[in-house]
Amino acid sequence: MVTRKETRAAIIALHKNGFTGKDIVATKIAPKSTIYRFIKNFKERGSILVKKASGRPRKSSKRQDRLLKRIQLRDRSATSAELAQEWQQAGVSASARTVRRRLLEDDLVSRRAAKKPLLSKKKTSGTD
Repeated sequence: MVTRKETRAAIIALHKNGFTGKDIVATKIAPKSTIYRFIKNFKERGSILVKKASGRPRKSSKRQDRLLKRIQLRDRSATSAELAQEWQQAGVSASARTVRRRLLEDDLVSRRAAKKPLLSKKKTSGTD
């Protein structure tokens, strides 16, 4: 399997060797829009390195996210605030809202147990 970095390098190598965008598209190593975007970025920056993504960095790593998922699956009834506290003990200081967001990324959504009617009457203490 060819990685994205290798694909990018191959496109730029072909471009440097005088191939046009149309010639590179004919090789079918990547979609047309991708090829032209890589060439444009190479011309602007002079490098095939990818620009660092903008925005705020994540509070937790992928490894810490997996830990949160394991914590949650161990106790399905735990609230996001409780999970945040337990996650904090593992070294991640994040809010309950962040916990909910991370769990949503893993398709884990909160559920409340349905109230069901009792099958038999409760025994009361005292006289009947």
